[in-house]
Amino acid sequence: MHVRWLIPLGAAVASPVALATQYLSVPQAQQEAFPGAGEFRAVPVPDAAALAAVGVPAGWAPQIFEADASGKKLGWLIVDQVIGKSEAITYALALDTAGAVISLEVLEYRESHGGEVRMPAWRKQFVGKTAADAAALNREIKIISGATLSCRHLTEGVQRLLRLYALALRAPA
Repeated sequence: MHVRWLIPLGAAVASPVALATQYLSVPQAQQEAFPGAGEFRAVPVPDAAALAAVGVPAGWAPQIFEADASGKKLGWLIVDQVIGKSEAITYALALDTAGAVISLEVLEYRESHGGEVRMPAWRKQFVGKTAADAAALNREIKIISGATLSCRHLTEGVQRLLRLYALALRAPA
């Protein structure tokens, strides 16, 4: 009698698993950041040269929304993406009218590891930061073990959007 061992194909072939989880939609992120806002208007994205000047990769363009309540500007919500280890992370950065971070939300996370960047304690490190702040990784912004690249790239993305605010959204002095 011969014994045959069958190995399920899934066990024999190892393949990386990319998990895409949407945590918030853009309208949900808008309401979380600006609960008193009655209107969110899309703001034209600066031209490619301005985007390149602040470090936005070619071909990428953030979505910018201005939050208003009864005709009073509350700030902006900017939706952008960064690459975690190998997959895109979609996030939203809310800024007040002075360009200070109100909140950072991870909208969609596609990596199999590093999702700890969604933890409120990690995201709250950015609150109050402006384009003038260093917001340097592993100094002002702590790295999470196992999520190093997600932490690094989200921090770089926030820095990029703060520079975009200073270049294109800030009211002239």
